[in-house]
Amino acid sequence: MTESMTDQPAAESTTVIELDLWGDLTCPYSWIVKRRVEAAVHGFERPSDVTVRLRSFELDPDVAVGGGVPVREHLSVRHGGDAGAGHLMNARASELAEADDLVFDWDRAVRANTFDAHRLCALAGEMGGPALRGAATERFHAAHFGEGLALDDHEVLQRLAAECGLDERRVSAVLASDEYADHVRADEQQARSLGVTATPFMIANGYAAVTGARPTDDYLALLRGVATQSV
Repeated sequence: MTESMTDQPAAESTTVIELDLWGDLTCPYSWIVKRRVEAAVHGFERPSDVTVRLRSFELDPDVAVGGGVPVREHLSVRHGGDAGAGHLMNARASELAEADDLVFDWDRAVRANTFDAHRLCALAGEMGGPALRGAATERFHAAHFGEGLALDDHEVLQRLAAECGLDERRVSAVLASDEYADHVRADEQQARSLGVTATPFMIANGYAAVTGARPTDDYLALLRGVATQSV
């Protein structure tokens, strides 16, 4: 992002704003930024001019399916057995999320392979556009962080997808095949071509890049800047 973002309202413009937001479903900061971007769009003077396209990205595609390892345990192992380091990382994410009314239950969260969940997000996007994909993404985030559900368990994914309004038979067919795998890989390949190695990552109209978690006001300022083509 350039340094020209301001808090000034957007001038009159007919600019259509397209936000591409890459995130992983088990990344706490991806959920936080999704919520903040949505809040910024809601507070923008012309929200109908903004389209948010959620993109898939796996932070750890090599996670074994069905492992069910608690996130706390995984972070402890990752940091050489230092449980305190993992606790500190979780605490930082939880503190940041409080402003967005998000609660992370780290005692229940389990590590999971997110590829199939991302495929269902792609299905949701095809069935109902950005709104349904956003609803599916939101539900998967909540299931992982708040309910301790494994996002690589097909029975869990089937139920969560149905709760979002996805056709149950269609979901079953997708999970039993490799449908939408190409959608996920295309998103990831595009991200890699942009140099993305971590989430969340967002670009606005193809050129204004934003990494990490920013305050909602920053995303609102970005929208206003892009609208006046001054970013």
